[in-house]
Amino acid sequence: MSVNAAQTLGDFLRSRRTRLDPASFGFSGRRRTPGLRREEVAQRANISSTWYTWLEQGRGGAPSAVVLERICAALMLTDAEREHLFMLGLGRPPEVRYRSVDGVNPRLQRVLDSLDASPSIVKTAMWDVVAWNQAAAVVLTDYSTLPAGQRNILRFLFGDPAVRAKQHDWESVARFVVGTFRADVARAGLASEVGDLVDDLRRANPDFDRMWRENQVLSHGDGENVKRLLHPTLGSIEMEYSLFAVDGRPDLSMLVYTPLDALTAERIRAAAAQRRSMAAQKASTRNAPRLHDGLR
Repeated sequence: MSVNAAQTLGDFLRSRRTRLDPASFGFSGRRRTPGLRREEVAQRANISSTWYTWLEQGRGGAPSAVVLERICAALMLTDAEREHLFMLGLGRPPEVRYRSVDGVNPRLQRVLDSLDASPSIVKTAMWDVVAWNQAAAVVLTDYSTLPAGQRNILRFLFGDPAVRAKQHDWESVARFVVGTFRADVARAGLASEVGDLVDDLRRANPDFDRMWRENQVLSHGDGENVKRLLHPTLGSIEMEYSLFAVDGRPDLSMLVYTPLDALTAERIRAAAAQRRSMAAQKASTRNAPRLHDGLR
């Protein structure tokens, strides 16, 4: 680590330490400066007080990832601050933290909904779908009809005959999904968490078991990035797909399918609009006051 980098790291640590309230951590006593003392941070991080002092003074050398994680916890750093600390200390971001997700924030959902002709989903590193738009419900799968714990792309692809029948070349699609899934969970540090899902799929489907044992690893950029579907109502569909990171959530990604021709786009848009209208009508009927309610 260069002298400038070490000094920048020390300045950042000191700024985060001095903003903390000692009383909230059970520390008392008169203080000449705001925040925690260096030895208190070291105590919380379970590291040497002398070495932590050296870090703040820009002469502690390059810390390990384990030590940085302890310091992050001791200083109550946010995800953005944690990433910044790792970039300063090691020149790379930290490992992705996988969190269970029930949905996405309204801002991201509005982005999905604005793509009225492009089926789009947000998925976790475990390939669980946590958000989607109407176009995705029409073209891919109606995720709203499934319990949250069952909205997994691998379960659809290997366990749902209707999803399998829509694939133009199921074998190639399945092989690509297994290879990219393997890379995603390894990158996110989920080798142990993914065990139950993989075991279930291997027991239930010999095709998945065969592909998993091949140990193939792929990236989302491999191949021609074109998805071909034989849709039961929309007919033959060709779409390009692109994967985007979700700002502030490295454990999530947004997958967008873009129709390759205007006619396909218009068919998807019309089907999604019809679905949206039907959903609005059902909601209106469900929320309308019943006639006898006013007679009580």
